[in-house]
Order: sequence, then structure tokens, then C-alpha cells
Amino acid sequence: MTRHFLRDDDLSPAEQSAILDLAVTLKADRYQARPLEGPQTVAVIFDKSSTRTRVSFAVGIADLGGVPLIIATASSQLGGKETPSDTARVLERQVAAIVWRTYAQVGLEQMAEGALVPVVNALSDDFHPCQLLADLLTIREQKGDLKGLTVAFVGDGRCNMAQSYLLAGATAGMHVRIGAPTEFAPDAAVVADAERIASSTGGSALVVTDAVEAVSGADIVVTDTWVSMGKEDEKAHRVATFGSYKVDQALMAHADDEAIFLHCLPADRGYEVEADVIDGPRSVIWDEAENRLHAQKALLTWLLSH
Repeated sequence: MTRHFLRDDDLSPAEQSAILDLAVTLKADRYQARPLEGPQTVAVIFDKSSTRTRVSFAVGIADLGGVPLIIATASSQLGGKETPSDTARVLERQVAAIVWRTYAQVGLEQMAEGALVPVVNALSDDFHPCQLLADLLTIREQKGDLKGLTVAFVGDGRCNMAQSYLLAGATAGMHVRIGAPTEFAPDAAVVADAERIASSTGGSALVVTDAVEAVSGADIVVTDTWVSMGKEDEKAHRVATFGSYKVDQALMAHADDEAIFLHCLPADRGYEVEADVIDGPRSVIWDEAENRLHAQKALLTWLLSH
């Protein structure tokens, strides 16, 4: 059966750990794995604009011996005349894998259903699982074993990053706290899935409305833009609502003394995070951005072997 990566809990704890181990290996020896030698082609489809996703997948596929085929949805039939499942049936006869950065999670599910090659979620409105692999790799580099660490995400708890942190963090045995306004709390079904996973890994999932409560004693503090793509018309309301969730030095002071700061970028300095935090000594955002390359190479290598 073909394995896909549509949401973070598509990987078991052991599988997640194995991919992170492989990412460490490939970061140390960049050209060790060549599963796409031939070269084979990987379709990388973009509904949304991108910098880090486009660069890391294109470079990573080339590192693995393959050719990235970058497709803009606007210049293809996908989303217009052709369904995701039909697109997959066309592509699977010509490419080794399909990577899609899109809006609705259901489109990815339709594409993956019955597909003969791996389908990878490069970002959807609900989840950002490739980013979480990079984040976990970064945290492991800084903190060692992930199990038992406390990570606090503050801001938009319903955004893809918060929901992926719940699933991926629970899978890694971490204690995940989401600090968000009630209006922007994570999807209850995602929280329930995280709690179920955590019950077997020793982790936990907690959603609170107070940013200080979420951050208190945390080993890792994370935030993301308050205005995700497609939410631009809500900017004024979001800025007003999220004001007390800004990550500044005062909020970081409630975290552990050795806490690190992560942000998947791009960042709106002065909104969700102050410049002296994101540019300060506790920030590891540039390692985090680079680790998209290594984590995604490991993911593709693992998927192609399964």
C-alpha cells in the first residue's frame, strides 16, 4: 500500500522518530541518499505563493537525484476542469511523488485516495506537517530528546501550525499547550486526536485562553502570522483580538530560562512577535528554515521506500 503524508499523525511515533534520525544523517551527508536517481521527477504543485516550501522541495529533490516539476495551479487544469483524483491518475504514471501546497485538506485526501505514488501535504489550511518535521528536527538539535519537552504555541490556535503542533508534538511525546482566544481555538476533533495519541506516548495536549499560562515554564515558544493566506480581509479583527498573544520579552520571561523561539516564517515583526525576540539569541528560526530541506528529503526518502 502506498504511504502518504497528509497530516502529522499519518506517522506513528516510531516512524516519526526514524524520519528525524534520517534527517540528521542527511544533514551531515547531504548527498548520501539518492532514491530519485535516474533522474525521476517529483511534481510540486502550488495553489499558494511560497518561498521556503518551493526552495526546499526543489533543492531537496535535486539532492536526492531527481527533477522537481514545479506546477502553478493557475496554469494547470487542477482546480478548474479537473478533479484532484483525476490529476493524480495522470501524474502517477509519470512522476515518483506528488507534493501539493493548497487550501482545503479535502483536496489532498481526494488526490491521495487510490494514488499509486506518495502524496505529500506541503501545506493546507488545516495542517503543515512538513514544517513540523523541520521544527521537531530543530528542537531536537537544540534540546536533545523530544519526549517530555513542553512546547507552547500562542496566537491563532486554529491555524495549520497550531493544529500540526498538537498532532506532531503528541506523537513525539511532548506536552503541547495552545494559548489562543476562544474564537480561534483549535478544531475539537484535532485536539481529541492529539489527546488520544498523547495517552500512548506520555505527552499531553492542553488548550488555554491565557498566553502566560500557555508559556509558563515552556521549553519552546512558537507563534505564526496572525493573518494567514486567504484571511487578509480579517486582518483588523485579528490584530485587535490577538494583541495580548504577541511574543515579546515580557512573555518570553515566563518560559524556561533556556527556552528557544520558533516561527515558520514569514514573520510580521511588531505584530505576532517583536523584533528583539525573533532576532534575539533565543531564536532559532534560520536553523528551522534550513531544516525544511533536510526533513523533507528524509520524508521523501522514507515514503519512497515504503
